[in-house]
Amino acid sequence: MIKASVMYPNSPNARFDMQYYLHSHMPMVTGALGAACLKAEVEKGVAGGTPGAQAPFVAIANLYFDSLDSFQQAFAPNAKKFAEDIPNYTDINAQVQISEIQD
Repeated sequence: MIKASVMYPNSPNARFDMQYYLHSHMPMVTGALGAACLKAEVEKGVAGGTPGAQAPFVAIANLYFDSLDSFQQAFAPNAKKFAEDIPNYTDINAQVQISEIQD
């Protein structure tokens, strides 16, 4: 199984509209990816690893796929549409990581 993580680094002046992300962006993404996307989840950063530390990421979205190929085939045709929506919810340059889930 493959997990695509989109991570939004935290900074003092970062703008991130969680309500828009949850109720507009993510439904658009999961709808466009269709059955290839097995599961999607969104995390909101609340703290860092030590008491009082700021969360390193404002938000992280995780999308799960059977394989790297299924992710790429579903994502590639929609990449432009997804990117065009980014200014509607954030000014953060996201970091993306594709991982293989180990059992």
